[in-house]
Amino acid sequence: MPDMRAHPPTRVANPKVVVTRELPDAVMDRLEALFDATNNRGDQAMDRAQLAAAMADCDVLVPTVTDDIDADLIAQAGDRLKLIANFGAGVNHIDLKAARQRGIIVTNTPGVLTEDTADMTMALIVSVPRRLAEGEKLVRSGTWNGWSPGGMLGHRIGGKALGIVGMGRIGQAVALRARAFGLSIHYYNRHRLPAVLEAQLAATWHANLDDLLAAADIVTIHTPLNPDSRDLIDRRRIALLRPHVYLINASRGGVVDEDALVDALEAGRLAGAGLDVWEHEPRIDPRLLAQPNVVMTPHMGSATYEGRIATGEKVIQNIRMWADGHRPPDQVLEGWA
Repeated sequence: MPDMRAHPPTRVANPKVVVTRELPDAVMDRLEALFDATNNRGDQAMDRAQLAAAMADCDVLVPTVTDDIDADLIAQAGDRLKLIANFGAGVNHIDLKAARQRGIIVTNTPGVLTEDTADMTMALIVSVPRRLAEGEKLVRSGTWNGWSPGGMLGHRIGGKALGIVGMGRIGQAVALRARAFGLSIHYYNRHRLPAVLEAQLAATWHANLDDLLAAADIVTIHTPLNPDSRDLIDRRRIALLRPHVYLINASRGGVVDEDALVDALEAGRLAGAGLDVWEHEPRIDPRLLAQPNVVMTPHMGSATYEGRIATGEKVIQNIRMWADGHRPPDQVLEGWA
């Protein structure tokens, strides 16, 4: 089994690159200037047959989260495919084990979307308790009769306990923002942060996820999706949340058991939710759509011009390093989490 850490690739002159989705013009233009690149400028997602054809005849594939690069597709790939340079940080849509067995390097784009995703998370944390989506719909409906003392009452977030599940780059960026809103910071992470960083964030570590969920007023999730985190917030753990709690998810839909979440919302066992990701994207459970206390956004946590261009630059850096015969800076190993 090839170990790409020990044996970096040989130099590849003018590699053939296939990009599966339309990227910002500046990124696509740069790809075409640097490599023998085929861009998907129509932005119609490739079907399975198109992905297989691309993988059979390119050196580098640049997929996105919408492309399911499973073991069967990797097994059919041509011998020249040696790099899958993912456009995005999450790689749960790529079979890393199958890629490694074929000697294919996988890279991602960590770090560039931290601030954008943290901003979106903070927006959801504010908007759900304050009922901003409900208020906006009321104004647009034409039925609003003006201010009243009891109209559109929500809850303030200052003084509440924010439970952060996953305290990596994004979790820490959310903590910094949340402190400015007067939230106390609690977190669960597989590894405790250094004491200095905990002090800077004024964050309290919970060694047990169940304990964090039972203590928080607002829970926000920031873990990658992998076998260990799938349905991490399952029916049992959702039952640990108190009825006044709001659940925020801008990470990956599969981290939360969506059926259990809907059941809890319908039964009034949760105060509400803010969701930017879905278990079966782009399909959304109609029962969720019917919940007035759920703020829903279309997986737009990273959707800024700056973020998309920075992601493309990361992809280009990884391809250039690989093509020059070096190990790419953002190589993903099979045990990625």
